[in-house]
Amino acid sequence: MIVPIASNILIIERTIRMPGVSSMLLFFLFVILISQVSAQLTCDYSKVGNYTASSTYNTNLNTLLSTLSSNTEINYGFYHFSHGQSPDRVNAIGLCRGDVEPDECRSCLNYARSNLTQDCPNQKEAIIQYDNCMLRYSNRTIFGNLEFQPGYCVRNLSNVMDGDQSKQALANLMGKLKGVAASGDSRRKYATDNVTTGNFETIYGLVQCTPDLSETQCNDCLDGAISDILPCCNLRFCGGGVRPSCNIRFENYRFYKQTTVLDPEESGNTIVIAISIVVPTVVVVFLICLCLYLRRRKARKNLVVKENDVEDEIKIAESLQFNFNTIQVATEDFSDSNKLGQGGFGAVYRGRLSTGQMIAVKRLSRDSGQGDTEFKNEVLLVAKLQHRNLVRLLGFCLEGNERLLVYEYVPNKSLDYFIFDPNMKAQFDWESRYKIIRGIARGLLYLHEDSRLRVIHRDLKASNILLDEEMNPKIADFGMARLFLVDQTHANTRRIVGTCGYMAPEYAMHGQFSVKSDVFSFGVLVLEILSGQKNRGIHHAENVEDLLSFAWRSWKEQTAINIVDPSLNNNSRNEMMRCIHIGLLCVQENLADRPTMATIMLMLDSYSLSLPIPAKPAFYMNSRTRSLPGSSESIIKSAQESENEVSVTELYAR
Repeated sequence: MIVPIASNILIIERTIRMPGVSSMLLFFLFVILISQVSAQLTCDYSKVGNYTASSTYNTNLNTLLSTLSSNTEINYGFYHFSHGQSPDRVNAIGLCRGDVEPDECRSCLNYARSNLTQDCPNQKEAIIQYDNCMLRYSNRTIFGNLEFQPGYCVRNLSNVMDGDQSKQALANLMGKLKGVAASGDSRRKYATDNVTTGNFETIYGLVQCTPDLSETQCNDCLDGAISDILPCCNLRFCGGGVRPSCNIRFENYRFYKQTTVLDPEESGNTIVIAISIVVPTVVVVFLICLCLYLRRRKARKNLVVKENDVEDEIKIAESLQFNFNTIQVATEDFSDSNKLGQGGFGAVYRGRLSTGQMIAVKRLSRDSGQGDTEFKNEVLLVAKLQHRNLVRLLGFCLEGNERLLVYEYVPNKSLDYFIFDPNMKAQFDWESRYKIIRGIARGLLYLHEDSRLRVIHRDLKASNILLDEEMNPKIADFGMARLFLVDQTHANTRRIVGTCGYMAPEYAMHGQFSVKSDVFSFGVLVLEILSGQKNRGIHHAENVEDLLSFAWRSWKEQTAINIVDPSLNNNSRNEMMRCIHIGLLCVQENLADRPTMATIMLMLDSYSLSLPIPAKPAFYMNSRTRSLPGSSESIIKSAQESENEVSVTELYAR
């Protein structure tokens, strides 16, 4: 039977009372039954309702769960994805214990998938938890939400001694592990260790959170699990606590295996390897799913994020909301000494929370006509994105006229501060620049293909690339970003937003944007990083050319190395030439000729891959005459004279 011991904790225990049966027989029956309790299953635990076998929800659920065996994110023991549209949208989370190998993880999740749909038929919300994995799904938003229920206590069959010494040692161990796990990244929040008590007893402990939680959320979840276990449970009786968002376990023997440390470069390499291996299979599956999808509904031409939907998303993210007074104190009342910079929609300030954590606060201008819209858009997008090459949103504040976004603090300013400053760029070697190019590419690949949302940034430029303490790039400023459906390839708009010099021609002139628009901006950025020059007037002999024109002319004359920043040595000439080649492929006039970010990652990582010959770039200017497809003189002048690189928000295509 399942015995409740606290408001949100359950003890799994099976007892047998049979008259006339000996104590020894009862003992053996008890052991047999305990051995069968390998999973905790809860169906429809929030009473959100049922679905029918022929419903759209059932189709979406089956489609979503079928991706478990091929999803590359499981390599890190964590899976999250969504499928379908509201109200039949299905959200799923799968988590494997941190020491479980990828193949074993997939097997466990696939086993869980089979049992979950079989044992919880027609339930719109269900969760199943094993020793090695957990799988849950729901028709409500569950990604990034901290959830304590349903929770239960795992029976401890080992001989963990009770007593104040053991409990204190265990509390110290769990407190240490909690801090390590909570500070993990978006791939894994997991920690193990052991402690020896005063009675020379060794206790082994394990804690884990779902990686979609913030550090604060993970701490809160583990605090709750630990506080529920320690005061109320005899350590011989309860050896751990399991919740949807986190779990803990302790034994007097080492029950976990050695865990592989995640390499900082591992994420990018895994993506490249996965793409090269599963592309044929994914293409086939994608085409099948596309055909089924097109039969059921008409393709939507535009994805419009309505204000009501955004408000719902903000309500869901209440756990991320900061009090205005907290931010006011952290930034010393938004003092000028803490001001980091001024963006198109407001100022950015440095701050320090009472916990000692450094933050960056974006304060939207009160007189900005687009402030509310851009604010809601950024919260909606960034709160759902988790990648080490994206700036992480810690929370937001929405009080009165105040609109604040709270980000992780990135100490080394933005990329333009280094590559365009004559003194700073001399200290910026090629190894650092190449690392930044690859990091930006990984971040864009995640936005375009690997996140559960397809996101077009629309304002990728050097000033929107921030650098952390190890000079790793982080893409920032999602106020102009747009959501795409998974199978959507492009969209149109009459409101052109972005920065002159980085906008693709089809976007600047006709309002057409797609992933290839971001690819164009990436190509400009690559050439700027290589040359240390902005994409505008470059004085070369008696001519003045923009960077793309100069790069293309140098390429045609087989002197492309001339565009490389003179402060760089030529020890990595081959890498530099390959990056010039890639940059020119990205800025080609015909968007169909531009590579995708997945292909670009392969180009950067595989020198055996032959690159196609680039065609003439867009906005090509021969000497003083610019070739701008379908352009008007006013647009050309605007692009040439955008000296301060501010974002253009009211430029309409003709």
